[in-house]
Amino acid sequence: MKKLAVLLSCCLYAICIQSETLSSPDGRITLDFSLTGDGKPQYSLQYDGKPVVQPSTLGFDLTDGRSLKDGFDIASVSTSHTDRTWKPVWGEVSEIRDKFNEMSVDLLHKPDSVKIVLRFRLFDDGLGFRYEFPKQQNLSYFRVSNELTEFRLAGDHKTFWIPANFDSNEYYYTTSKFSEIDARSADGRGIGTHKIASPTGVQSPLMMKSSDGLYINIFEAALADYPAMHLNADTSALSLNVLLAPDAYGTKAYLQTPCKTPWRTVIVSDDATDILASKTILNLNEPCKIEDTGFIKPQKYVGVWWEMHVPLHGSWNYADIGNIKLDSVDWNKLVPNGRHAANTVNVKKYIDFAAEHGFSSVLVEGWNVGWEDWAGNWKEEVFDFVTPYPDFDIAELSEYAKSKGVKLMMHHETSGSASNYERRLDEAVDFMKKYGYDAVKTGYVGWIIPRGEAHDGQWMVNHYSRVIKKMAENDIMINQHEPVRPTGQHRTYPNLMACEAARGNEFNAWSYGNPPEHETILPFTRLMGGPMDYTPGIFEIKMSAYQSGNDCQVHTTLAKQLALYVTMYSPLQMAADLPENYEKHPDAFKFIEDVAVDWDDTKILEAEPGDYITIARKAKGSEEWFVGAITDENPRETDIPLSFLDKGKKYIATIYSDAANAHWKDNPKAYKITTRTITSKSKLKLKLACGGGCAISLRPRP
Repeated sequence: MKKLAVLLSCCLYAICIQSETLSSPDGRITLDFSLTGDGKPQYSLQYDGKPVVQPSTLGFDLTDGRSLKDGFDIASVSTSHTDRTWKPVWGEVSEIRDKFNEMSVDLLHKPDSVKIVLRFRLFDDGLGFRYEFPKQQNLSYFRVSNELTEFRLAGDHKTFWIPANFDSNEYYYTTSKFSEIDARSADGRGIGTHKIASPTGVQSPLMMKSSDGLYINIFEAALADYPAMHLNADTSALSLNVLLAPDAYGTKAYLQTPCKTPWRTVIVSDDATDILASKTILNLNEPCKIEDTGFIKPQKYVGVWWEMHVPLHGSWNYADIGNIKLDSVDWNKLVPNGRHAANTVNVKKYIDFAAEHGFSSVLVEGWNVGWEDWAGNWKEEVFDFVTPYPDFDIAELSEYAKSKGVKLMMHHETSGSASNYERRLDEAVDFMKKYGYDAVKTGYVGWIIPRGEAHDGQWMVNHYSRVIKKMAENDIMINQHEPVRPTGQHRTYPNLMACEAARGNEFNAWSYGNPPEHETILPFTRLMGGPMDYTPGIFEIKMSAYQSGNDCQVHTTLAKQLALYVTMYSPLQMAADLPENYEKHPDAFKFIEDVAVDWDDTKILEAEPGDYITIARKAKGSEEWFVGAITDENPRETDIPLSFLDKGKKYIATIYSDAANAHWKDNPKAYKITTRTITSKSKLKLKLACGGGCAISLRPRP
C-alpha cells in the first residue's frame, strides 16, 4: 500500500510540476494554478471545498502558427491584498467595497521566450483573471486566431442560455441541462438576418445552477480592444471554451504589446441573491475617467417610440417610398404618409406630458431623413444625423421643451453603418449642442459596415468605445441599442447610462414576445454587466386594443410592469407606453411618477433565476424605499421582511399588487392599490399572479 501511495505521488508530480494556491479574503473560494509536465497552464476553482471549475487550460493560438498553450515555465509569482472603497457617480448603492486577494504569475514561453502575465483576483463572491502581454523583444505586433481559455464544469448544471450570435443578443432564454444545449433549437427566435455562430455556442453572461445548490455565473469585465466573449459548449465533456467573433480574414484580435485582455469572471455562491448583489464586474473596471461628471443626470423619460411598435399607429418614415439617395432628395416635395409620428404637434404633446408629470426628457425617434430606405439594404449612407423631416421643427421644439423645463433626447440610428456614423459624428455632436440636447440614444440595427465586421468583433467594440468617449468629451449622456453587451464600463465612463443589448419590451408588440420568466432571468445574465434600457411601464397589455384579432401582447400583468422599475435596474428609465394609456390609470401611474432611478442602497431580498426576484432600494438622498417583486408564469405567495427599514420609524406602504383574478394572459390589467402603516418589524404578505408582480413605495410617516 505504501508503494502505491509513493507511485501515485510521483505520477501526480509528473502531471503537475509547479502549482500555486490563492484564497478569497473570507477563505471560502480557493484558486489553484499549476503547470502540467509539458508546461501547460491550468487553473481550478472551489467554493467551500466544492468544485466550481475543474482543472482548465489557458492560452492562445496565433495566426503566425505559434501556439501559446504549453512549453511554459513560471518565472515568478507575487501576491497582494487590496481593500478599498469607492463611490459611483450613480448606481444601486452609494459606495462599493473593492476587496480582493491577487496573484500575478509571470510565465516564460520557452520555445520563443515570449512573456505572459496571468493575473488572478479572488473576491468573496468570485474570480477575475486576465492575460497581460508586457512590452518585449520577442512579441510586438501579433494576431490572435483563438483564445484557448477553458471552463471545465463539475456537473451537468441547470443552464440559462441564449445562442451565440456575433450580431445579436435579442433572444429569449432556454432553460436546460448543460448537456442539452443546442443553439440550433433557438435559431430564428431573434432578428431574422442574424445567425447562430456555433451549434453549441452560447452567449455570456452564462448563468448556471448545480445539483448541489451552487449558483455559477461566467462572464467578462472591462471589455476593450478585443472581441466580446461567447462560449462554445462541449456538452459531452461538460466544458466551455472561449468563442470570439472573427473579422473578414478570420482573425479574432489584432494586438500590440504592451496589452491585456478583458477579465474572465466566475461569480459563485450558494445563495442566488449574492449573484445579483455582486459588484465584482464593476470592481474589475478602471475608475472614472471623466473629470467633471456634473452633466450626468439619472432620469426618467417618455418618448415618440412605442406608437411605432404597436399596430396601426405611427411610423418612423415620413413618406412611403424606397430606393432613395440621401443627397438627392427634395424632402419638401415628397407626399407625407400621414403616419409620421415625429412631427412638431405630436412631440409637443409628449413635452407637455413630461412637464406635467415630472419627467426629465422626451426621446424622439424618426425625426431625421432617411427612414424610407434603410432596413435590410446594407447601405453605406442612410442617415446624416442633422437633417430633420419637413414636419419636425427642431428649433421650435427645442425652445418649447426648454420653456417647459424638459430636455429633448436625440436618436441616432446608424442602420449598422458604423463607418458612416464615425465620419459624421463631429457634425452630429455640434448639431446636438446647438439645439440643447445632452443625451442620445444610438442604434445599430442590421449588418455592420465596414462589411465583414460583427457587432461583437474587435473593430465594433472599439467603435462603441470611441462614441462613448466622444460623447463624454462633449458632456453628453448615451444610451446604446444593439451594441455589444456591457461589461461594467459605466464605472469608467458613467455617461454610458444604459444599453439595450438584449431582448427588450418591444418584442411583445409584434412577435411571440418575451415569456413571463424572461424578466426573472435577465438580472442574472444581461444585467450583470450594466443597466438595461428595457423600456417598462406598458399599461395597454394586449395589441388587440389597437387591431382587432391581433394576438400579440406583453407577457406580464400591469402590476409587474410597475415592479420592473425596481427589479430591472437602470438610471435611465422610460415610461414606454402612450400618454393616453397612462391617463386611463392615473392611480397606477403614480408609482412610475414616484419611483427613483438612483439609489443609496439596495437589498436583494429573495431570488431564484427563472422563477422570482424581490428587491428593495433606497432612493438617493432620501428616506424613501421602493420594492419590486416579480414572478414567472407561476403564481407565488411570499412574505417580505422589512428589517432593512430604520428601527423605531413608521412608514406608509403603498402597495400596487395584482388583483385576486389577475393573470398575465387572461386578465393582465387587474390590479389593486392598498395602503398600510408598517415598521421594520413588519412583514408584507404578497400574492403574485401568473406572470405577475408587486410594486411598493415606503415613505416615512410624518
